[in-house]
Amino acid sequence: MSYVPNTPDDKKRLSRSLPADLFADIPAKIRSNKEIKLPPPLSEPELLEELCAQSEKNIISTNFLGAGSYNHFVPSVVKHIVSRSEFYTAYTPYQAEMSQGILQAIYEYQTMICELTGMEAANASMYDGATAMAEAARLACRATGRKEIVVSPAVHPEYRKTLKTYANGGGLTVRVDEKRAISNETACLILQQPNFFGCIEEVAGLADKVHANRSLFIVSADPISLGLLKAPGDYGADIVVGEGQSLGNPQSFGGPALGIFAVSKKYLRQIPGRVVGQTTDADGKRGFCLTLQTREQHIRREKAASNICSNEALVALAATVYLSVMGRQGLRKVAELCLQKANYLKKKLKDRLVFSCPSFKEFVIKTDRPVGLDLSQFYPEMKNYRLICVTELTKKQDLDYFSSSI
Repeated sequence: MSYVPNTPDDKKRLSRSLPADLFADIPAKIRSNKEIKLPPPLSEPELLEELCAQSEKNIISTNFLGAGSYNHFVPSVVKHIVSRSEFYTAYTPYQAEMSQGILQAIYEYQTMICELTGMEAANASMYDGATAMAEAARLACRATGRKEIVVSPAVHPEYRKTLKTYANGGGLTVRVDEKRAISNETACLILQQPNFFGCIEEVAGLADKVHANRSLFIVSADPISLGLLKAPGDYGADIVVGEGQSLGNPQSFGGPALGIFAVSKKYLRQIPGRVVGQTTDADGKRGFCLTLQTREQHIRREKAASNICSNEALVALAATVYLSVMGRQGLRKVAELCLQKANYLKKKLKDRLVFSCPSFKEFVIKTDRPVGLDLSQFYPEMKNYRLICVTELTKKQDLDYFSSSI
């Protein structure tokens, strides 16, 4: 039975309405007049054989790119769980309470993020680390009634671009300040830990200084680093954000990503996006529901904290499974391997190091070789400076080869 609603007469009318030259909108200078020589059609087995043969031409090599998207090991169980049909969606259903499994998964994710960051509440996730940071700044401006956002220049440049876009739309001011100077107009100070260059920032006493000014302290943290480093909540952060891709998600050519967003309890009602809470049903059984909803699509939309009305449920589920499987000790082991391997390479490249600060899994070297990330695209003054990343998957022989060939 055909499910195409167009009748033969419909198709004829459609054909008559089409222009004589379907390619007229394509500039002539980029059009090819030559006949495209395509190979003859193949059967499915032949096509699979051809694709396998082509794939064998790929050269698998180690790269040293990081800068927010990281090549960490993903346990097989993660893919098995997120591929189940009852979970295989990136969206929280509108009839949310009918989907108790998804709600419980999100609730567990929120709980783990709170434990990881040292905060009291977390939302169901944001789109990515950049939007999470921008939403955190907007929360700070709402909570303080101020309009100035101070951000360190060592925060990811693309995050700062996203922040400025949000600020422009909300009539807010973004000031990039290496000295972290704040005034009575400052709503928040934003720091990245470790920072974009891989350095571990000195944060002792910083939260007290910010709070004395009645401003908020926002930290963008690498979640893997929290297997070793002090949780931001433990050194006074009011809001913790970050990119959660490294928690059980592949790089996948740049996405999808996962925005971590956690706050202290006093800002719970200002939190953007969705929040899942635990409750009991009419029979007294444990259940889950969406709670504290101030979304732009709801009846209380005039009080909406954000126009981000969704979350990265499937990616957050992968992070939940990853954290469950790895556990506290497993996450610490991954962090230790990143730290040890990165510092092994740092010692071998000590004459090329740009910064002498302690680092986690990234650091900057000076070289004209096309390795790692070229920092001059973000910082013009840093010509021939490259950001190098090492994770637990980087082999010793690759580190040795890199150091000897640089």
